[in-house]
Parts: sequence; structure tokens; C-alpha cells
Amino acid sequence: MAVEGGMKCVKYLLFFFNLIFWLCGLALIAVGVVVQVSFHKSFLIRDASASAAPIFIIGVGVLIFFIAFFGCCGAWKESYCMVTTFAILLSLIIIAEVAAAIVGYVYRNKLSDVVQNSLGEMISNYKNSSAEFKDAVDKLQQGWKCCGSNNASDWKDFDADKKSVPDSCCVNVTKGCGKGAIENPSKVYDKGCHDALVAFMKQNIQWVIVAALVIAVLQIMGIVFSCLLMRGIRSGYEVM
Repeated sequence: MAVEGGMKCVKYLLFFFNLIFWLCGLALIAVGVVVQVSFHKSFLIRDASASAAPIFIIGVGVLIFFIAFFGCCGAWKESYCMVTTFAILLSLIIIAEVAAAIVGYVYRNKLSDVVQNSLGEMISNYKNSSAEFKDAVDKLQQGWKCCGSNNASDWKDFDADKKSVPDSCCVNVTKGCGKGAIENPSKVYDKGCHDALVAFMKQNIQWVIVAALVIAVLQIMGIVFSCLLMRGIRSGYEVM
């Protein structure tokens, strides 16, 4: 027996919720892939822990994608079993997200260490790396208007004279402009890339937190609607 009255409204609300939730899953997958590619295609972030966040985001996105599809089918067909399974899986996701949030908070200060280590590796590997790697480093320094990890002196081993930096450190980039300019703040950027990158990442984390809160609200609404629909379907079966 199909649910009737107010339960029909709940049914369509749950279906609409899952449609939005399904789109959220797609969005999370896209964000995770973009972050993962940007970390590794640039060859700048090699720390394995840096991959944990984007891989987790992709994993959650995939789970949400399939669970939302499952919830849509359950709501549309008014299947008590499917709606119950959907509510249970959604509850497990919320528990996993809470656990991930706690772990992220505990290790929040590791972000600075990951950036510091990656930039140090970037500098030490620059001379003997591929043209693609050097191009990525140069674009980083030019784009952020910075030089080295903490300052230009991080490039002291770049050349035998101990006074040269890559041309990408120059305020006005020209061929050979970094030669002997390591201590010349009028020619090269003295600001390091570390603080700029950490500040940028922390600023963007705020948007991630906002998105997580929105998704959490949707998840809780989904569980509430699921329980209401389960109750309505169960009542309908009992009438039979």
C-alpha cells in the first residue's frame, strides 16, 4: 500500500533531498580530484599525508553518490528495506565524518610542516629535476611573488657562488636576473613561499568547513525524513 497524506510529502522531500545529496557527492568527487591533481601534477607536494585529505574527500563523495542514488530509489518505490538501509548507511557516514573532523583538528598544525618539508624538497631537487618540475617551481614563485621557503637565502646552494637564485625569484624576470642577487631585495623577492601557501590553505579550509556544515545539515535532514517515511510505510503495511 502506498503511503498517503503527509507521508507523500515526506516521500517527495526525501527524494528531493537525495537528488541534492547526489549532486553534493558529485561535487565532493570533483573537488577531491582537483586537489589531488593540483598536489601531484605540480610535483610540489610529495608528502603522503598531503594525499589523505583529497583521497578522503573522493571516498566520501563516492559513498554519498551511491547512497543518495539508493535513497532516491527507496523513496520513489516506497521500499521499507531500502529506506532503512539508506538511513543506516547515512548514519555511518556522519560518524565517519565526525571522526575525520576530530583527526583533522588534532593534526591541524601538521599543515605547516607538510608545506615546509615539501618546499625544502622542492629547493633541493630543483637543479637535477625535469624541465616540467622546474617550470612548476618557477610558476609557484612567480605567481605568489615569493622566493624559497622562508626567504631567498634558502637558495644559497643553487649555484657555486652561493649568491644566485632562480630567475623566477626576480621581481622583474629576465634571463640571468637571479645571478648574484640572493641578497638584493630590490631585484628578488625576499618573502618566502611557506607563509603565503599556509595562509592560502587555511583560508580555503574555512570554505571547506562551511561546505561540510551544509552537507551535515542535509545528512541529518535525510535521516529525519527517512525515519518518518519508514514509519509511514510500516503503518501502511500494518493496515494491510
